[in-house]
Amino acid sequence: MYQGNKVALKPLERKHLPKCVEWFNNPDITENLSFFEPIGLEGEQRWYEAMVKDTAVKVYAIETMEGEYIGNVGFHDIDLHNRKAELGIFIGEQTLWDRGLGTETINLALDLAFKGLNLNKVYVKTFSRNKRAQTCFEKVHFIKEGILREDFFKNGEYIDCIVYSILAREYFADEISD
Repeated sequence: MYQGNKVALKPLERKHLPKCVEWFNNPDITENLSFFEPIGLEGEQRWYEAMVKDTAVKVYAIETMEGEYIGNVGFHDIDLHNRKAELGIFIGEQTLWDRGLGTETINLALDLAFKGLNLNKVYVKTFSRNKRAQTCFEKVHFIKEGILREDFFKNGEYIDCIVYSILAREYFADEISD
């Protein structure tokens, strides 16, 4: 388990799925996520079963120190040969947005990526309109690599995605200087 001052990362379990379905059907929450259609519990359970078997995916529940489940963070497209993975994160409890929980979660996830999984690079794609995410990634020293123009189609429009990354040597250099 990876634990900070505000949140802890725990394995995503079947018990978390009903809350995921609730969040993934809330347009305010999915506005900046890659979800584009409603999802039911059966669909989420099928995704979970496939995810558990997929060695290229690791997803963790984010819980407050009081044990409240508030979102997910994970790695997708884990490439052990090239030692890289894509990061995904969301805080589903809107009342807890803008309280530093995402920042601490990302720091814990990076600790897991670089120390636990021995990755060299973690990258993330975020919608160009998602200023909250951009601020968060920059705060934890991700570097903007570029823009994928009209990379995602959602709600009738094409959206540019910004790609950020951080390398293990940058992460460890920042850790030493903090």
